[in-house]
Amino acid sequence: MTAGFPDHFSKGAAGYATYRPSYPDALFRWLADQSPARALAWDCGTGSGQAAAGLARYYTRVIATDASAEQLRQAAPVANVEYRVASAERSDLDDHCADVITAATAVHWFDRPRFYAEVKRVAKPGGILAVWIYYLMSIDPAIDAVIYDFYRGPVGPYWPGERALVDERYRTIDFPFEELSPPAFAMSADWTLPQVLGYLRTWSAVGRYVEATGSDPIAELAPTLATLWSDPEKSRPVWWPLHARVGRV
Repeated sequence: MTAGFPDHFSKGAAGYATYRPSYPDALFRWLADQSPARALAWDCGTGSGQAAAGLARYYTRVIATDASAEQLRQAAPVANVEYRVASAERSDLDDHCADVITAATAVHWFDRPRFYAEVKRVAKPGGILAVWIYYLMSIDPAIDAVIYDFYRGPVGPYWPGERALVDERYRTIDFPFEELSPPAFAMSADWTLPQVLGYLRTWSAVGRYVEATGSDPIAELAPTLATLWSDPEKSRPVWWPLHARVGRV
């Protein structure tokens, strides 16, 4: 693990790899179309590699970095993806080598002035930087309201301060690049109630709640969701809109 990294995820790395949804292929196809070439992508803050795997379908080579070695150990092997322990602010990549640089649900954790300086060093002329997040899941109004109340209520005080930028959908984040206007993208999945509960357990605020109180907030939430879900093993459509900032370096 790199020094100075605010690590909210290593303890739950296995759950993160299992329960985090995949980003849409259309996003990576669109980024490839904007890139000066498709030789190299750098995915920073890759976690367990969801975005890196998507990039690998369109770029010859992907270097995926994360400050957490435990997160990288959970990443699925992909032939043209190289995983490295490194911070977003000091990647050790060559100068002007990357056609696209991505940070999926990650840039709010970075020291952004230092990260942006690294982006300018690593990106090819005309290269692309794309950062994005997704907010709360949408299933149906009654279930959504319970999850929102849980997000704001019991675990609300346990979110790290950086989470405010996610609440603002990255609209207020500093982004000193020539901005592009991406189309609307969303993630989707068909999940059972146990899968939704597994996903909620990956929230950093849930882990911090458990550490602070010794109790499990998901166990307390589950009966309410079960009543609304009816058959817990029945899959329901789940979706998350993406909120992206994309710029040419």
